[in-house]
This record gives sequence, C-alpha cells and structure tokens, in this order.
Amino acid sequence: MIPQLSKSSVSMRDPERVEQILTSMREAGSSTLQVISDFDMTLTRFAYNGQRCPTCHNILENSKLISEDCKAKLQKLLDTYYPIEIDSTRSVEEKLPLMVEWWTKAHDLLVQQKISKDHLARVVKESEAMLRDGYQQFFGHLHQMSVPLLIFSAGIGDVLEEVIRQAGVFHPNVKVFSNYMDFDDSGVLRAFKGELIHIYNKREGALINVEHFKELQSRCNVLLLGDSLGDLNMADGVLGLKNILKIGYLNDKVDERRQSYLDTYDIILEKDETMDVPNAILLYITGQ
Repeated sequence: MIPQLSKSSVSMRDPERVEQILTSMREAGSSTLQVISDFDMTLTRFAYNGQRCPTCHNILENSKLISEDCKAKLQKLLDTYYPIEIDSTRSVEEKLPLMVEWWTKAHDLLVQQKISKDHLARVVKESEAMLRDGYQQFFGHLHQMSVPLLIFSAGIGDVLEEVIRQAGVFHPNVKVFSNYMDFDDSGVLRAFKGELIHIYNKREGALINVEHFKELQSRCNVLLLGDSLGDLNMADGVLGLKNILKIGYLNDKVDERRQSYLDTYDIILEKDETMDVPNAILLYITGQ
C-alpha cells in the first residue's frame, strides 16, 4: 500500500488494522483530518552523527544564559529522573508525581537565572536543535492542504516556537500547547504560565484545551505522532473521533521498550531520524 511501511525500521502489531484505518481516512478526505504531534524527539531529531540532539529544555540549559552551577543541578535532575521516565517496569501512576517533581524543580532553577526574552532567538540559533529530515515537506504539505497541526509539548513553548520559526515552518495552521514562560515588564523570566504540562499528563492537557477541539469538530480523523507512552493520550480531547492512527518514534533503549510500544502504537519507527513514514502516510491520506 505505502512502500515506506516496509522499511526495516518500521514495525506494526497489526498491519491489516493499519491498512483499514488508512483506507478509511483516505476515503474521508483531508477535510476530516487533523494531526497532533509531540515535539521533542518526535518532530526534532533524537541524534545526529552519534550525538544526542537537544530538547527545548536542553537548548536553554546548554546556553550561555545559564550559570555553570545551574547546569550542574539540571544535569543531576536529568540523571535522576530520565531513567525513571523511560523505565518500562514502572507504571505511569508511579511515574506521575516524580515527573511533576522533575519539571517543577527544573523550571524553578530556570526562573532563578533571570533569563531575558530578547536572548531566546540567539540561543536557539546557536543550538544544535534539528528537526527531522523531511520536516519541510511535512509542515508544507499540512499547510498547503489546510490540515491543522497541533504540537503538544512538555517542553518550553517559547523555545519550541522559535525553533520552528527559524526553520521557516511556523505556518498559520500550526497551534502549540506547551509550557510558556511568563516575563516581567522588563522582559525577564519570572515564572511559567498556567498548568504544568509534563510527559505523563497530556491527557489532562488535552481535556483542558477542549475549545481548540470544538473548533475542529468536523475533523474526526487523527494522525498522532509521539515518542513516549505519555503521548498516546494527546487526542483525548478530540470530539467525535472516528479513526486514529498512532505513530511512535522509538529512539532509545529500543530492545527493552519495543513490546510496550508495539502494544500501544499502531506503527513504530525504530531509530528513524526522518519524517519519511509520516510524509508518505499524509500523501496517501490526502490523495496526493
């Protein structure tokens, strides 16, 4: 059906079911489609030339805006909590309070750094952040077909927006739900706004943003892209959902996490740094 689905990096638990969903979505047409995607390590690369690529938080943490002492503290948090985040033996319920703890401590440390809004563009420009290969086609095709793209991120919205702006793909059909910085009158970071979005509370985030989904009521077919089990709930606020195709990027600890991804995602992409499969699926669904 779609040649890219036979790539060696692609696994599916139930290829027949995937085919049925794709056929149904194609028949319904692009006017019924919406795309919901995570950002860090989903739309951005996990690694390049053997080096890990930065997340939104890392872009700030690796920058000159952050003191060495703060960097060391943030690294310690990562070393403590990241293994918990990807531990397939722990339940989501067990991880939840620990993820809140991690994000809250990290945000508190960033606030203490008195970061200036004016410096964000330069920090992103100087960073090693990279969108996945084929991102221009992905963003461009969705824009051209007027398909809404909701980027749902536990990262930092201000940094995320700057990454896609500098890549030239922040089109009018793109909407972002994320953790946004709150700057004082002189443009210095004083807090983070609203409810904290972390990796395992995206379901609550989806339900809070019900107004967004109300506007898209006629778009009952969802293509969902994520890289963690926490991303599976990003479409929970969608009204009148007919079909959902879940594509999961499995970037890290592949062998020990493969089964849990196969059990929950329709298609998993192992160590694949491209948008080839999502792009091929979009072309198929939109009849291009």
